[in-house]
Amino acid sequence: MMKKLFTSTATAVGGREGRVRSESGVVDVALAMPGPNASKEASNPEELFAAGYAACFDSALNMVAMMSNVKHGGSEVTAHVSLNKDERNYVLSVEMDVLVKGLDEASARSLVNEAHQVCPYSNATRGNIDVNFSVRTA
Repeated sequence: MMKKLFTSTATAVGGREGRVRSESGVVDVALAMPGPNASKEASNPEELFAAGYAACFDSALNMVAMMSNVKHGGSEVTAHVSLNKDERNYVLSVEMDVLVKGLDEASARSLVNEAHQVCPYSNATRGNIDVNFSVRTA
């Protein structure tokens, strides 16, 4: 049985040409269709998903490192979320660019693999959408 830790709430009105606002009011964003002519003053669902996934994955990476007593010089996660169309449906895909400072590539890749097993976004997307990782060190 799962124990609910907390719930975040956001409401969208107007879809991709509307607005989304969190219950707390911290997130209050105009939405617009993505693409080359997209408004620079508005976001889109893919951008918001990318932000959430990047933040969650970076947190999972640092938690896994701490629990494994692996010291590193910091991390940075960039999520590239793409909206794709196949023959019948719109589908998402994700390219995660992960930078781990102060580790060799094998150690960094090991941390990324472990984080991918515990990150709630990774668990939610596993088997549903393609998620690929690029791991860099510095």
